[in-house]
Amino acid sequence: MPDYVLAFIIAAAVALLVTPGVIFFAKKTGAMDAPDARKVHKRPIPRIGGLGIYIAFMAAMLTIVNEVPVEPDVAFELEGLVVGGSLIVLLGLIDDYKNLPAKVKLLGQIVAACVLVIGFDVRIDFITDPFGDYLFLEWFAIPATVFWIVGITNTVNLIDGLDGLAAGVACIASTTIFLVALQQSIMFVAVFCAAIAGAALGFLYYNFNPARIFMGDSGSMFFGFMLSGISVIGAVKSAATIALIVPILALGLPILDTTFAIIRRYRGGVPIFKPDKGHLHHRLLDLGFTQRQAVLLMYVISALLGLSAVALTEVSSQFAILIVCVVVFVVLFGAKKIGIFHLKEQAHEN
Repeated sequence: MPDYVLAFIIAAAVALLVTPGVIFFAKKTGAMDAPDARKVHKRPIPRIGGLGIYIAFMAAMLTIVNEVPVEPDVAFELEGLVVGGSLIVLLGLIDDYKNLPAKVKLLGQIVAACVLVIGFDVRIDFITDPFGDYLFLEWFAIPATVFWIVGITNTVNLIDGLDGLAAGVACIASTTIFLVALQQSIMFVAVFCAAIAGAALGFLYYNFNPARIFMGDSGSMFFGFMLSGISVIGAVKSAATIALIVPILALGLPILDTTFAIIRRYRGGVPIFKPDKGHLHHRLLDLGFTQRQAVLLMYVISALLGLSAVALTEVSSQFAILIVCVVVFVVLFGAKKIGIFHLKEQAHEN
């Protein structure tokens, strides 16, 4: 049995087994998500599902850690990713219990990213353009990598607004990166992403509408941190022109939703970190979609973006540019049609 298949099965099975215990623990310790004006659930729900996701992922990785051949420097980087991911889970658990201020949470994310980037030398040293030319980042490598990791960590966190949405998107994104890694024979990335996909899918059994547990910040930030980190490590090893475009498309849905939120809040004259009800899932609910319909539609969008990412690895650079341009045009057109660039609160006031 291939290592990546074993990693997927172990992670999915452990997530299925441990999540009921996490639900019980959350209820006993008061880790409950109460409904409010911005949320769509109507009763308190346990919200430390990230703990079960983390346990499932670690169980898979510890089981096969000695089975996947990796170079010593790569093993060191992967250790750093696990250390940083563990710090992110700890930060998320604290937030799930105490509701940390946004600035404190952001500081914690930066610290975890710096541990990975500075402590374990995981960084984007160069990027390539569509014509194969290298642009070395030099002194800008560290801040650029920290920005990437913190940015992706937050995008996955922000999309966690409907039952099963973030878990499903994380599963699709990790599967996309897994397929590309398999094409390029980067086996350690394939195994890593298979474990993430398995943990997400196993957890989704309890998280799909009607959810019995939420992943909380401990889960959504963990997914974002791990996927952003493994993308950097895998991109450096592949040195392909589309290396970083693939994870951008794979995580396209949360990235675009966050980008639209920043634009919307800037245009509306409100702080960027101020929550609103203008995210894509909110717009779909306003259009009459049920929670399940909205989530399934966003799965389809995420999967189409993932397929675009996989297609990039099979075509010429020129055709890859065309694919990216078409995707951007369709996304912007659709976003404008549903009014995602405008604050809903502002519309009510006028």
